[in-house]
Amino acid sequence: MPIPGGYRRSVELRTLRYFVAVAEELHFGRAATRLHMSQPPLSRAIKQLEKESGALLFARSPAGVTLTPAGTVLLDEARALLDRAERLRARVAAAAGAATLTVGILGDGTDPGITRLAAAFRRSHPGVEIRVRDTDLTDPTCGLRAALVDVALTRAPFDDTALAVRVLRTDPVGAVLRADDPLARRGRLELADLAGRRWFQFPPGTDPRWQSYWNGGTPREGPVVRGVQECLQAVLWNSTVGLAPLGHDLPENLTTVPLADMAPSPVVAVWNDGDTNPLVRSFTEIATAAYRQV
Repeated sequence: MPIPGGYRRSVELRTLRYFVAVAEELHFGRAATRLHMSQPPLSRAIKQLEKESGALLFARSPAGVTLTPAGTVLLDEARALLDRAERLRARVAAAAGAATLTVGILGDGTDPGITRLAAAFRRSHPGVEIRVRDTDLTDPTCGLRAALVDVALTRAPFDDTALAVRVLRTDPVGAVLRADDPLARRGRLELADLAGRRWFQFPPGTDPRWQSYWNGGTPREGPVVRGVQECLQAVLWNSTVGLAPLGHDLPENLTTVPLADMAPSPVVAVWNDGDTNPLVRSFTEIATAAYRQV
């Protein structure tokens, strides 16, 4: 059953993206996390969509949601509409000679790998405009699931469902401590040495795999932070324990001690699985070469 033309015109593409996220996650909380937004406006948008469509799209329960027959029909149509909209956007941009690529970056923007990647990409694609979206630590996909970026340079692990991931490099990880912390004098530590200490947390709704990794695989207590500077200030002011890849510059009075039993942190390029944009493919190939250079 196709969607009537008037209904197509009345629904914003953004709302359809919201609907698809909830339909694929079957959970408003997970969908909100995927879209990098809070749950209340997402719920309101879906309720408005149901009002406009004149049909219940989801059956709600404490465990999550399931698609109704009307929701199943809309999911097929919404995916097709979003795909056509993206193809139209690409065709218009190509006709205007205005090729763009939006890159999400999480972490250290001064990484030499990024510097080499930027130079190599400019040489290969001098006419392409790169738009950069710098993101905080609450969304390891840098807005990829919400279609805010075309490709992301970030760190794993996180939920990579429906995403393609290319590992560019792996970095050893250490505990970030105040320089006057007794543990800072050690040549290396193990996670057990940090038992009982307060660690920083990310806000509720943050990807669980991402949160678990940066807590050393164990639930912890500590202040909620969103960005790198908040993490560092929590260590400086409150002796909170944080983790960070080794080799990053730190403020005075902070130091990083290697963790012998902590899995390394992979630097990855991530894009939507099935994306056929040739610029995304080229970007990931150039990134692979740039990050492998010593």
